[in-house]
Amino acid sequence: MMEFSGTATQFSVFLVSKPGVLTQVCQALAKEKVNIIALTMMDSNEHGVLRLIAQDTDRARYALRRLNLPTAETDVVLAELPNRPGAMADLCSRLGADHITINYAYCTGNAMNGRSLAVLKVSDLKRAIKLLEVRKPRRKEPVIRPRGRR
Repeated sequence: MMEFSGTATQFSVFLVSKPGVLTQVCQALAKEKVNIIALTMMDSNEHGVLRLIAQDTDRARYALRRLNLPTAETDVVLAELPNRPGAMADLCSRLGADHITINYAYCTGNAMNGRSLAVLKVSDLKRAIKLLEVRKPRRKEPVIRPRGRR
């Protein structure tokens, strides 16, 4: 079953496509003791776009600003998925049925707990949150019966 994990700030860092640039970014984050939760990189001939989610947003922002690289911040949806065929399709179907566009998505895998983390940039963040939030069922009050009756 899919579990809504909340939202996160995603950093998009615009990099020149040349050896060592990604290393520079990762080392700067490591120096600030920033744990990277999710990461994806897209490229073209001249530049790449690094998208990442950090465990500590403020420290990541500080580290990236010190590098003086063009960076943008975007709010994204996080959802934990079971690591099985069709899990991402189920999530996409729920959003699509509510007319929410997925602009882009990427996943991380974790074989240890058998779950994956999906990161989604969607057209309507508030609606997506409302749709994906797991509402806890109301707790049933215990039934108190008079003694001697069943």
